Amino acid sequence: MVLDDLLYERHDTMEGIHQVQLPLPFPLRIVNAYLMRDDDGWTIIDAGLNYPPGQAAWREAFNRYGVDPALIRRIVLTHAHPDHYGMAGWLQSLSGAPVALSAGEAAFARAQWHSDSRAHEITATFFGAHGMPCDLMATVTEDIVNLRLMTHPTPVVLTYLSAGEPLTIGKRVFVPVATPGHSDDHLVFYCAEERLLICGDAVLTKITPNVGLWGRTHGNPLAQFLASLDRLAKLDVALALPGHGPPITRFHERLEELRIHHAERLAAMERAVGAGATAYDVCTAVFPLQELTSHQIRFAMAETLAHLEYLATQRRIELVEHDSGRYSWRRCIC
Repeated sequence: MVLDDLLYERHDTMEGIHQVQLPLPFPLRIVNAYLMRDDDGWTIIDAGLNYPPGQAAWREAFNRYGVDPALIRRIVLTHAHPDHYGMAGWLQSLSGAPVALSAGEAAFARAQWHSDSRAHEITATFFGAHGMPCDLMATVTEDIVNLRLMTHPTPVVLTYLSAGEPLTIGKRVFVPVATPGHSDDHLVFYCAEERLLICGDAVLTKITPNVGLWGRTHGNPLAQFLASLDRLAKLDVALALPGHGPPITRFHERLEELRIHHAERLAAMERAVGAGATAYDVCTAVFPLQELTSHQIRFAMAETLAHLEYLATQRRIELVEHDSGRYSWRRCIC
């Protein structure tokens, strides 16, 4: 039974795996976490955003599935975006369990979410240099600061996961697969024996994963994302458990849909650049900003910049730096 585009029947996917739908205070509304039997205890995959409704949802899940928090053995994260990372420290405080994630995502979390972070200023300044109005820059800064508060307490006991090094959870053996793009060091977890993939935000059903350039992101995130789709296409996947939306049973078809989406988005942004435009101009032309919250506008701007960067590497457009320190884009004349 589908309730609407983002609320759906809770899915107990296989023996010993329970999907936990955690609320979010912005339009995405739900993030999926997974409770997995792990011998005499439990492993959690992804944590949710730390605010009272999220904590209440975890407590309700623990009651439903008979989970003693003291028996949580590990908290595994696909990546360190706040809706996946935010309650990791809170869950650690309940259980004493280590938090496991890639080293790159741990570094991102330290830079982005710790109390002394200035990442909000870096992002707002970056967006401002690409045409975002000052009042919206101020709102972006406030939004990021408020999100940071919902990642505290940050976890203090970390272990690091590496692509290719097996991760055993109960009777299942998962291989972490590097899937950068949505985040710089995103991991998915593949169980070949069951053709099962826990895919975080690398692949989603109802929406497309955000691929953004934030001023701190490494390199060319859209190129990384498309390469990650190619890497995932080599896996035999019957069921993928995503970070948002219902489980994916048409995995390879969904990969192709995502490729087509980005090809269409690149064409639309190339047209919007025209003879010259700022990234914010292009964002305004492609996305219905008047219908979006400031949270969504922030993601639309980052996604615009990622697509423009990709177009530039293909020499379809080029970046123009102005004496003011601001930037625009134009059709490539080189």
